[in-house]
Amino acid sequence: MLWLILSVLLWGVIHSITASLGVKAWIHRRLGEGSMRFYRLAYNIFSALSFVPTLLLMATLPDRMLYRIPVPWVYLSMGGQIAAISLLVFGVLQTDPLSFIGLRQLFERRESPSKMITHGLYRWVRHPLYTAGLLFIWLTPVMSRNTLIVVIAATVYIIVGAHFEERKLEREFGVAYAEYKTVTPMLIPGLVFGRNK
Repeated sequence: MLWLILSVLLWGVIHSITASLGVKAWIHRRLGEGSMRFYRLAYNIFSALSFVPTLLLMATLPDRMLYRIPVPWVYLSMGGQIAAISLLVFGVLQTDPLSFIGLRQLFERRESPSKMITHGLYRWVRHPLYTAGLLFIWLTPVMSRNTLIVVIAATVYIIVGAHFEERKLEREFGVAYAEYKTVTPMLIPGLVFGRNK
């Protein structure tokens, strides 16, 4: 159990550090402007590959079944997961999928400035990709102890990571993002804290 928690924690720390503005600036200083064209794609590949040890631990460590959602309720769970995947796809499409993956940057001479998105899914929550991801993992129809540990750890990481990401977005977009925060929930539609009266 401890190994699984530590593996998700380590992945989360590495994932957050490599996404930080400080690391991007350090890479830019050390490797030059041209290196930034490869940063996003390399970051995405590294993030995916570095999660493999956690998946291996989930599969190989001793485990026990906690629950299996029975028929017909399992169809609701699977329907919710399909909806979550649809939301993920739609959310990525709103953010320019080629840039999201890191392919557009390979062919641009200079990194395009980021655009603040507040329409579509971003009108309802500030982090629709996180919302969809959380919905997907919590609706898994078969839950074992190892899976639950990773789901809880991933949930904590997503919530903490969203707070750090918001600090970065506030530095990047300033007052516009601060105002957006006051009217748009972070993860749950309709749930806004600190709304101005």
